Amino acid sequence: MSPDKSLNPSLRTRARGAHSNASGRFEKLQTAYDGDGWEIEEEIRLVRTDTEVEVPRRAITYNRSPDLPFDRSVNPYRGCEHGCIYCFARPSHAWLGMSAGLDFETRLIARPDAPKVLEQELRQKSYQPRTIAIGTNTDPYQPIEKKHEIMRKCLQVLSNFNHPVAVVSKGTLIERDIDILSDMAARGLVRVGISVTTLDAGLSRKLEPRAPAPQRRLAVIRALSNAGVPVRIMTSPIIPGLTDHEIEALLQAGHDAGAVAASWIMLRLPLEVAPLFQEWVQVHYPDRAGRIMGLVRDMHGGKNYAADWGRRMRGSGRYAEMIADRFQKAAQKLGLNAPLPPLRCDLFKRPLRPGDQLSLL
Repeated sequence: MSPDKSLNPSLRTRARGAHSNASGRFEKLQTAYDGDGWEIEEEIRLVRTDTEVEVPRRAITYNRSPDLPFDRSVNPYRGCEHGCIYCFARPSHAWLGMSAGLDFETRLIARPDAPKVLEQELRQKSYQPRTIAIGTNTDPYQPIEKKHEIMRKCLQVLSNFNHPVAVVSKGTLIERDIDILSDMAARGLVRVGISVTTLDAGLSRKLEPRAPAPQRRLAVIRALSNAGVPVRIMTSPIIPGLTDHEIEALLQAGHDAGAVAASWIMLRLPLEVAPLFQEWVQVHYPDRAGRIMGLVRDMHGGKNYAADWGRRMRGSGRYAEMIADRFQKAAQKLGLNAPLPPLRCDLFKRPLRPGDQLSLL
């Protein structure tokens, strides 16, 4: 096992969200790095991104969460180079024997066979189509997608099958796939959610160090909207005491860029995310740390996070109710609160492969 880099001062974490790399909770051996005993200065090393390849046994993951509007998803990648410090998917890296800290944003896993496996699953006679969500765990348009093109190939498979898909992203690389997305949108098969957490470029750089700048994401909304793709602006997460004052401005910016709907989620700090976020706040905003964490705990019964169904996405209490009320009023004023029509499942059809027998009917 590699040493715990959370105590290693020789690592330079420029343009990274996490400031530490504590051992994963499933590691049997947890070792603290305390140097090699020599009284000499260590070489400063930049933390670089490394990508490994995984052969997936299945592409579609199913869930039964009553809090989610979808029951299935596809994840082209594990880990995310965007490095958003608040990302609730960070703990998933622990299942791989890695840290939710720097490992999550620097030790990535690509699944290049996912499109092929996805097609095999869609061809199963027992498969019943419902909207597949992509990007709800890690971003399918993070920088390594430029090389691997896994997301584009998955979209092409779904398009070939006339299968509905809902995409969530911060990445500008989605513009590359406007040709597929616009064609699917014309058939009622796709909608896209673009996450814009703040309009403050400086804050965004600290929160989401390798994600596109806020104005660039608004340009993505505009490009998709102009191509006929329905887009919602996702003001997620709303961070108490840090980004909550921007709700109305974010919705206005999304509306002006062409978004037709909006959604929000409150900051969530499950498992390893809580200490990572608290460390981040102490580094960047020590004067606000007490207020931010105080508001978070007020919404979760005095804890950093409560995973109760029905309130884990929004919290509870007076502050949570106030945020919900502000969002609802602002969205209603801009016409962003109307539900979008459901994506079409009735067009689903398995395309013929070379050698398949044509139907006589």
